[in-house]
Amino acid sequence: MSVNLSTMLKEGTKKSHTMAENMGFIKCFLKGTVEKNSYRKLTGNFYFVYSAMEEELERLKEHPVLAPMYFPELNRKQSLEQDLAYYYGPNWREEVELSPAGEKYVNRIHQVAQEQPELLLAHLYTRYIGDLSGGQILKKIAQRGMNLSEGEGTNFYEFPEIPDEKAFKNQYRQAMDGLPIDHAQAEAIVEEANGAFHQNMELFQELEGNLIKAIGQMLFNSLTRRRSRGSTEFATAE
Repeated sequence: MSVNLSTMLKEGTKKSHTMAENMGFIKCFLKGTVEKNSYRKLTGNFYFVYSAMEEELERLKEHPVLAPMYFPELNRKQSLEQDLAYYYGPNWREEVELSPAGEKYVNRIHQVAQEQPELLLAHLYTRYIGDLSGGQILKKIAQRGMNLSEGEGTNFYEFPEIPDEKAFKNQYRQAMDGLPIDHAQAEAIVEEANGAFHQNMELFQELEGNLIKAIGQMLFNSLTRRRSRGSTEFATAE
């Protein structure tokens, strides 16, 4: 028995999707306020999250529910390694740390993969469909916000093995709709997807404090420069 899982996921996660978009960190990002230190910490957390997802999917690639969703062209681990080498340098593995929210997220991925493998699909959907949907827009925002040149620190958003992202998303959704699951399993996957959204939100929330401090420092520096210029102009006038 198969169900229309793609529609259930889209409709069942709308509220969570909106909540995630309204996080302070995301709203600032979408407006072009991108602080490099916060961004590289998020990239580090994503490295561990995607490593966990891809490790488990590789292990479960012959599972009856997950086998049709095995698309190695989606893998992000290698691209994240390239980005981390850019942000942290050649010794990035020694510097990147998993945050408390990131650790909770990674542990959940491993837990569902061990106990209810079909729920891993919720995590794959939440991250990969989002990556494909807004990747190029987010890439351009990151480039402008951090003054990055093409190819610097934005490999995460590139899918060189997927020439037509819209067609691939349709293929991915068709594969989901053909999975051998019942309605109860589909509802459990939707519930897990909402949990995945909230785990992503916890990652963003961790970074909001750093972003606020960075914005405050930028404003302080700007005011200091203005005052300094004003004092110089006043002294010159005298």
